[in-house]
Amino acid sequence: RARALLQQLPPQDCDERYCPDLAEEERRQLRAFSARRRREALGQGLACPVPGPCHGCPCKKCGRRLNKGDPGISASRLGNQFWHPSCFSCHFCQQPLVDLIYFQQDGRIYCGRHHAELFRPRCASCDQLIFMEECIEAEGRRWHLEHFCCLECDVPLHGQRYVMRSGRPCCRGCFETLFAEPCQACGDPIGADSEEATHQGLHWHARAACFCCSLCRKPLRGQPLTSRRGRLFCSETCSLGRDASSTASDSSDSAFASAPSPDS
Repeated sequence: RARALLQQLPPQDCDERYCPDLAEEERRQLRAFSARRRREALGQGLACPVPGPCHGCPCKKCGRRLNKGDPGISASRLGNQFWHPSCFSCHFCQQPLVDLIYFQQDGRIYCGRHHAELFRPRCASCDQLIFMEECIEAEGRRWHLEHFCCLECDVPLHGQRYVMRSGRPCCRGCFETLFAEPCQACGDPIGADSEEATHQGLHWHARAACFCCSLCRKPLRGQPLTSRRGRLFCSETCSLGRDASSTASDSSDSAFASAPSPDS
């Protein structure tokens, strides 16, 4: 319950004591934002049997009928409407609302976290709402300017080139040192700026010198290929020429992907 409350009702969304690094103007905006939400949107559902006048009414979420005496949840800010107890959940994350605490917006109920995010972006690093005029957006997430740093070395990345790694930014140096895949042909790391070709879990630079037939050196980008023991060939003929003792390749008409690394 405590973990769910911290997730659904982040204390930093309403209490400046949990945001010690805010500037005075940001503190003022947080106080005003929190007061407005409490005044206009905050409520607590009431668990009670469905009363006679509401017999046969549909559940606000699932639409199934509620009969007199059935267990139901009412929300005073949303009028004479009822939910099944299991349906009284956040419209965004679908989690049941802890202690039936909800925030309403346009006739829908939300947990505190996702209601706040209807109005303010949330920093992916510190989990606080962003009240600054400027922030950084990458991969559908937002950061305070000073919090957009390399996940490994913490170097600030504002205005710098970076690579997204598992949803977090990484400087090019750390990416190429720690995460870049080695090319099967030349052995060098496939850097953030390099196009990558993959086949059966192996990686190559997509350039013609690396991603090519192991026998005749024909470039394979965009071409049919076959493979044998981790080597690539443009045809069955080249494959057999490379290893005449075998009569069949491991993969006679395999496809490949040639694109920048997904993390780039």
